[in-house]
Amino acid sequence: MTAVREQTPPRPRPAPTSRRLRRAAGSAPPRPPGDGGGRGIWPYVLIAPAVLGTLYLLVYPLVRAVVISLQDFGLRQLILGDARFVGLDNYRTLLGDGRFWEVVRRTFLFMAVDVVLIMVLSTLVALMIERLGRFGRTAVLSALVLTWAMPVIAATTVFQWLFHSEFGIVNAVLTDLGFSSFERYAWFAHGPAAFAILVALVVWQSVPFAAITLYSALTTVPVELYESARLDGASGPRIFRSVTFPVVRPIFLLVLSLEVIWTFKAFVQIWVMTNGGPGDATTILPVYAVQTALSSQRYDLGSAASMVTVVLMSGVLVLYFRQMFRQEDELA
Repeated sequence: MTAVREQTPPRPRPAPTSRRLRRAAGSAPPRPPGDGGGRGIWPYVLIAPAVLGTLYLLVYPLVRAVVISLQDFGLRQLILGDARFVGLDNYRTLLGDGRFWEVVRRTFLFMAVDVVLIMVLSTLVALMIERLGRFGRTAVLSALVLTWAMPVIAATTVFQWLFHSEFGIVNAVLTDLGFSSFERYAWFAHGPAAFAILVALVVWQSVPFAAITLYSALTTVPVELYESARLDGASGPRIFRSVTFPVVRPIFLLVLSLEVIWTFKAFVQIWVMTNGGPGDATTILPVYAVQTALSSQRYDLGSAASMVTVVLMSGVLVLYFRQMFRQEDELA
């Protein structure tokens, strides 16, 4: 008898994938109809409104201000539109004005005092929030958010009433405490007093954002680092210098740069509260530019002052970022 050997049927080969088919055939992957071989114009269509809005709201005013600063542009030219180019004459006039340089010094002083107070107070507030319980943390954060959400004009009006010479709460409290010299004291008639009130207003409006941002950064510090530092016997200030600050330094520097920009270009609070007075005691560069443009109808000098403000602020930020990048390279 012949034994019949049973054979195993061959396994079916797997169907070639689309990648194998394309590799074998040397053809390109199928594209959706109407694609035209690329992404098409739809991404550009979708971002076009944002780009056009940015160009209209930011780039065009900047270019227009540069052009006006190079022209003889007064009230007559504003109405008739026959301005002629004068080159850098407006900048020579501006830089040769002693009052302008006094305003520049006051602007840097105002910015430095504000930024130092904002960063110190916001850091202390953020550290305090981190150590509070849930109820206290919620209450403080809610108060900060409400303060931050208050409109600038409303906050400025409140400060005007607080320091009003006859009906202000500050004068009433100081008089009741025995400081009779503050009865009917005109805060806004004295330059140093008006300057200090504006500093307090700007700091009060800026601390909430900085404190909330820094508190968010503090929550990213690992708890194990704090525990190790305490086991090594490190004090609170040493823990902040060696553990906390190195971790939150990028956010700290970001907040610092934003505060430099915001305080350097502060305008609304000063214009509403003192209009740059008394005298020039509270006049900084943005206020000086508006005063020059509106009071004297010298829109060319006002635009030149605005351009100098942009250049000075950009120079401060460039120096700051260079120092920041140098420190990051040293730590890397």
